[in-house]
Amino acid sequence: MVSRDFDQAEKARAFHALHRRQRGFVVPNPWDAGTAHMLAALGYEALATTSAGLAFALGRRDGERAVSRNEALANAAMIASATNLPVSADLENGFDDAPEAVAETILLSAKTGIVGASIEDATGDRRSPIYDFTHAVERIAATAQAARSLPFSFCLTARAENFSNGRADLDDTIRRLQAYAEAGADVLYAPGLPSLEAIRLVCAAVDKPVNVVMGLSGPGYSVDALVEAGVKRISLGSALSRAALGGFLNAAREVRERGTFSFADKTPGFAEISNYMVGPGGGR
Repeated sequence: MVSRDFDQAEKARAFHALHRRQRGFVVPNPWDAGTAHMLAALGYEALATTSAGLAFALGRRDGERAVSRNEALANAAMIASATNLPVSADLENGFDDAPEAVAETILLSAKTGIVGASIEDATGDRRSPIYDFTHAVERIAATAQAARSLPFSFCLTARAENFSNGRADLDDTIRRLQAYAEAGADVLYAPGLPSLEAIRLVCAAVDKPVNVVMGLSGPGYSVDALVEAGVKRISLGSALSRAALGGFLNAAREVRERGTFSFADKTPGFAEISNYMVGPGGGR
């Protein structure tokens, strides 16, 4: 289904190896083939899709079930086929509440060429934003079972979304992450942790690699500081997408409001951007 120079099993092995090595790594988040090409050319070792970046590119809001499973999987396939790097997909809550349906999402996602995915315990419903504990664990157990049925080593990331949904409960977050690890998750992730100390406590409380997202508002910690705290993987979420859209907005506002074009002085030239992309024969 997907044309690639490295097979999926090889990419999966490379992705797991990144999580096992002593030093941590950054996994940035492209939202289309062009940004995937650019990040690969810059020397990153793996990529992950971004639900928000995709939603923004489609003109929709993130986290409100505005992007369909088919659209997310098509985006994952496009990014996975654009690079030889391992790609993990942000599959939000699996696009369904039922454990068996989320497991199906994992099986379908594996057909896109990705080698991992994250599943969150946020419902997408503002009235009840987090799945109850038992149901959340059942969802991860079902997705882990589906991942283990694949013919390659799929990397399942389980996300505890308390802090990103206004529930500042570190104890419950740790309890959930521990349960998700026991249910079969390979990597654990709690977006929006409030401090480096909270990050350190999470890393110490679990026996699986921990992903932390940077580029959100609030404290920004260096890669070295995060690795020292125990973090294995650092993602950027929608940060690069928002940075790109911020540049777009600033340029458009300058032209509309001031009638000037000084933004072009700080913008990469056509040739520089073009050199990151592929030509008709597939080469750069």
